[in-house]
Amino acid sequence: MPADAKTLATLALVFAPLSLVSVGGGSSIIAEMQHQAVAVHHWTTQREFTDLFAIARAAPGPGMLLATLIGFITAGWLGAVVVTLAFFLPSSLLMYVTVSIFNRWRGSTWHRAIEAGLAPIAIGLILAGAFAVLTTEGSGVLAWVLALAVTVFRMWRPSLHPLVLIGLGAAVFVVAHTFA
Repeated sequence: MPADAKTLATLALVFAPLSLVSVGGGSSIIAEMQHQAVAVHHWTTQREFTDLFAIARAAPGPGMLLATLIGFITAGWLGAVVVTLAFFLPSSLLMYVTVSIFNRWRGSTWHRAIEAGLAPIAIGLILAGAFAVLTTEGSGVLAWVLALAVTVFRMWRPSLHPLVLIGLGAAVFVVAHTFA
């Protein structure tokens, strides 16, 4: 997987804009990341994308290491570095500038209006990412039911640590696949 200049430039041109539109965090752009990596550029298959997503979520550090993994799969270590810089640097700089300006107006009417307006956008983008992951081959009804159950439970008991739900979900899958 040699890293040619065109591939590296394409990786940077795909991931830098994604960095800037990740309203609500990295999870909000998983659907577009999947679309670009699988359907548009064919850097990964749908199954590989799902596997990379699982690895990124299981690994310590930010969950959006998925971007770095896509860069690595596509163009080796150089691709991983390019994607990491293209994905994390623009949004970090934008957030630094935005927060320093935004905090000056904390408590004002327009400050509250902007926060209220961005919340549904972030939620919709996160749901689109969940849909992209759940529509992979091999993901059956059980995955959809568990995703819905975890969502409802987290809304009902937000203080419960997510690892408890991950463990319960894993146990359900083990039991289901053992007796299937």
